[in-house]
Amino acid sequence: MRQVLNKIMNLVSRGYITSSNSASKCQTLQIKMSGGEQKSDIEHIESYGFTSRPLDGAEAVALFLDGDKSHGVILVTGDRRYRIKSLKQGEVAIYTDEGDYIIFNRNNEINVKTKKFIVNADDAIELNTKNLVVKASVGTNFDTPLLKSTGEIEDQTSTISDIRTIYNEHTHNETNSITHVPNQRLE
Repeated sequence: MRQVLNKIMNLVSRGYITSSNSASKCQTLQIKMSGGEQKSDIEHIESYGFTSRPLDGAEAVALFLDGDKSHGVILVTGDRRYRIKSLKQGEVAIYTDEGDYIIFNRNNEINVKTKKFIVNADDAIELNTKNLVVKASVGTNFDTPLLKSTGEIEDQTSTISDIRTIYNEHTHNETNSITHVPNQRLE
């Protein structure tokens, strides 16, 4: 009876991560469990499509099948030191210890914070929205061979169409006579 009870008590252990190795197909972690017991090369089973390499000191929950601590798996890791707090019910967040995050807020809003945001798309990036606002405090640079717009382009003074109209209809007052409108029009 005592042997069965020990197996049951050894099924699940809680501890903290002391090192990690993410070079193999299945990441392995080393954890220090309650009572100071240390276990190395425990496979970290992650959800499909998601992976992370937890920091040393993060918490882990390990499962030891049959209560045999010679071969376990870590089912979940978490790090309360950097966890985003005060989410509303139903909100979801992805975060790092450096302060980067993606938060799926209520009211269908996604909030992203980082120092540099890079998107690599082999074929195209398509944004479909009613209104696109870009705020850049230093500048905006388009490194492209062609910039097109199907609508009007406007600055603080005028539009491209207004500038075209002024150019196409302008004359010069030269030698006391007025010249014709330009023979090369902006179309």
